Amino acid sequence: MSFFKRTIRDVPIDNKTVLVRADYNVPLNSTGAISDDLRIRASLPTLEFLLEHHTKVVVMSHLGRPEGRQAKYSLKPVAKRLSELLGQKVIFVDDCIGDKVVQAVKKAPPNSIILLENLRYYPEEEANDTAFAEKIAKSTGARYFVQDGFGVVHRAHASTEAITHFIPSVSGLLLEREYVTITGAMEKPQRPLVAVMGGAKISDKITVIERFVGIADKIIIGGAMANTFLKYKGHHMGISVVEEGQERVLDSIYLAAHEKLDTSIDDFIILPDDVAVATEISELAKRKNVKLGDLDPKDEALDIGDASIDRMVEEIAKAKTVIWNGTLGYAELPEFAHGSARLALALATQAGTTSIIGGGDTADFVLKWDGKGGESFTHVSTGGGASLELMAGKKLPGIESLLDAPR
Repeated sequence: MSFFKRTIRDVPIDNKTVLVRADYNVPLNSTGAISDDLRIRASLPTLEFLLEHHTKVVVMSHLGRPEGRQAKYSLKPVAKRLSELLGQKVIFVDDCIGDKVVQAVKKAPPNSIILLENLRYYPEEEANDTAFAEKIAKSTGARYFVQDGFGVVHRAHASTEAITHFIPSVSGLLLEREYVTITGAMEKPQRPLVAVMGGAKISDKITVIERFVGIADKIIIGGAMANTFLKYKGHHMGISVVEEGQERVLDSIYLAAHEKLDTSIDDFIILPDDVAVATEISELAKRKNVKLGDLDPKDEALDIGDASIDRMVEEIAKAKTVIWNGTLGYAELPEFAHGSARLALALATQAGTTSIIGGGDTADFVLKWDGKGGESFTHVSTGGGASLELMAGKKLPGIESLLDAPR
């Protein structure tokens, strides 16, 4: 697929100052160290392209949800890791507007990288405040704005939407790749297309599930989401997490499936036949596989069962495209990560299958499982909510506000 917005290849950036919105909202461990640098690594092709064109690169991002200026949410550790990955010094500025930024950009030589402090230290960022965006534009003196933070383009914030009113705005290479890969898989997939949906809530993924009903060849449901489907189908689920009040949504999903298919709905929307249960969620909990109908009142379903895992792997083996969003169990505990791990293994070992991993918890899981930085899969998305909304066919404000590509 072609991208419908201008990119850094389409504008004369040579020797200019360029402002880049990256998504460096990376997970930190208890000591404040970066535990997963996927989003930093994913930004490198854009930054390296800009440096090759002798630009002065100013990068901005957010980290976490700080309340005011909290040191634990500083982007300083990101500057250190980015410097290691690029093999050059990254100039860190402990603010994102004002004279400190002006002077740092002015003094920096060409081919330099400047990382600004956490945008969310200012509440104006999430408020999409135009005055704040204008201050960023004036402080950096940037000639072009490059949107490369895919994980934030579904939000209209000062650094994603308002900023585009002050600086000519184009896409970076990461954003372009995310859009083309995900949209291409949804609109022109190699078939069979199998969608695997997990996680906790149906309500978070209604529009995506509804779209998959229209375009997928099979939909496999796991995670706590499966508990809600199974209860809707009349199964007793013990004390399992079930999302209440979703009957009308599920009615609509199954009605749409009936209108699409002549064959059995249960061969299209595939639910677990068995589940792995425990009576508590802890490191000491032991996995017990039970068939549907055999759950004790105190059982909690925490993963899909062994027979369901085998069936899932059989379905995946037939697929040419697999889109996976949401872990299939309580994957934080190894005893209940079996379903997610077997799915990851199946995708990693099927060379002929296009595998697209939705962001958020699913990406976190496969990156810890993989050991190769996600290279075992066709595409691991850097965006959670953004990837979901793009899969659902929604317009994303951080993309829509960029300059259109030439016809």
